[in-house]
Amino acid sequence: MTDLIPAPRDIATTTVTVTAATATATATGSGEVRLTARSRLSAGTGTEGTGHWLRTALWQATGLPLHEVRERDDAGGDGIGLRLDPELGPEEYRLVSDLSGILIEGGGPAGVFWGAQTLRQLLGPDAYRRAPLGRDRVWAVPHLTIEDAPRFRWRGLMLDVARHFMPKEGVLRYLDLMAAHKLNVFHFHLTDDQGWRVEIERHPRLTEIGSWRARTKTGHRASPLWEEKPHGGYYTRDDIREIVAYAAERHITVVPEIDVPGHSQAAIAAYPELGNTDVIATDSLSVWDTWGINPNVLAPTDNTLRFYEGVFEEVLELFPSEFVHIGGDECPKDQWRRSATAQARIRELGLADEDELQSWFIGHFDAWLSARGRRLIGWDEILEGGLAKGAAVSSWRGYAGGIAAARAGHDVVMCPEQQVYLDHRQDPGPDEPVPIGWVRSLEDVYRFEPVPPELTSEEARHVLGTQANLWTEVMEDHARVDYQAFPRLAAFAEVAWSALPAPEERDFAGFEHRMTAHYRRLDALGVAYRPPAGPLPWQQRPGVLGRPIDGPPPHR
Repeated sequence: MTDLIPAPRDIATTTVTVTAATATATATGSGEVRLTARSRLSAGTGTEGTGHWLRTALWQATGLPLHEVRERDDAGGDGIGLRLDPELGPEEYRLVSDLSGILIEGGGPAGVFWGAQTLRQLLGPDAYRRAPLGRDRVWAVPHLTIEDAPRFRWRGLMLDVARHFMPKEGVLRYLDLMAAHKLNVFHFHLTDDQGWRVEIERHPRLTEIGSWRARTKTGHRASPLWEEKPHGGYYTRDDIREIVAYAAERHITVVPEIDVPGHSQAAIAAYPELGNTDVIATDSLSVWDTWGINPNVLAPTDNTLRFYEGVFEEVLELFPSEFVHIGGDECPKDQWRRSATAQARIRELGLADEDELQSWFIGHFDAWLSARGRRLIGWDEILEGGLAKGAAVSSWRGYAGGIAAARAGHDVVMCPEQQVYLDHRQDPGPDEPVPIGWVRSLEDVYRFEPVPPELTSEEARHVLGTQANLWTEVMEDHARVDYQAFPRLAAFAEVAWSALPAPEERDFAGFEHRMTAHYRRLDALGVAYRPPAGPLPWQQRPGVLGRPIDGPPPHR
């Protein structure tokens, strides 16, 4: 019953000594707490949100009403109490199950919520179902004490909904899956060449035109296959408000990404004046229907700046997050080199070249966001040509960008493609559906270390945390997203939360053992994960061309 994922810092039980991550345990109490129709739940001041969530989740799965009482003492020896303890850190919690019942204390509301997630795991896989199974069973938690806290403040998942749109219900489902794994940052990749997914009132053509493409490449960009039907969709402003509120109830921050100045063909198709009109006929562009790095980038004009300031004004209204992601990656400079307008801007600003022009573009929005109390974060290309002091970096091309950023005093989120791009294949076997990139097995992800050893302790403080990325070029629906995400996201969640030893010293066999229980939780949640033995027949994609890369990925 203590096969918890991610592994907590300390577990103490009566009969066994448990080692979880780097923790050791000592004995306390005996027996178990059984939840029954008489059991009560008490949510102290500041924990009411978790109380509502927990009561609802457990009522759905167990049929137990868990009636609310004012004080924990009123709950009796089979009740649940939720409390704040200012002696604990904001996301730290303590769960005690003993003769007086179950008590979850957290340093802040988030800590109590993570404790409630642990309680749900302790109750067994059926606690993840949406209705009782209709047979008598015992809902029990052994007498134990768990003390736990996260290693990183940024434990993220990036979901790309621009390449393949995920309807709102699917996004809400992924927020629940994140919460179940104690992940707390949802990086929402909303715009790209292949689609614009967020309603902007002052620029309605972004969704009227930019949210739909006429057809879609099936498989890798070299594949000869096409899906010859329109694909698209977008989130209304109210959809976004609902997603953000739903995430907040689960102590997840939603960080929006609006790509500039590259990955912007969908926006240019909607508003051709945003492109380099003195180089190409931008009014002939449509939303892109294939994959790769697109040559059509934003023009570095005042009109473009004002347009995107308007976009970001509405984005800030919808997303209260500290950080706003502006992309900044894979911006080819060919059109700028050929554009008289771009070259005039380089001379006007006294810049050395097109790389500095991109740095100026990024710097403009860094200053604009800073003036409004927000912080810019972008992919590691934003380091090229210089970066404003307050900006943060998502290090995706490996560790090097994150190392350089941390040494320069910038905050960093480590998400190297070679380690935690979950669109990459999970096995070298021929049955992997649309195999992309290097093999990143469950064990590979479990042995990922976000903090490079090259950093000093002072520099390492700039590593805010880590993030796994799900790029959806070859993920056409939620079942394909599930297959690529799980079970590897469970391993990643433990890396992000738990104080694990060095990669080579990690107990992967122990993790695999705990996964036997976790697979049953995923089954109850309806997650279409990759089975340990390989893809099921309906998860394969025979005949669809991928882009596998042989050999081990570069480590740095």
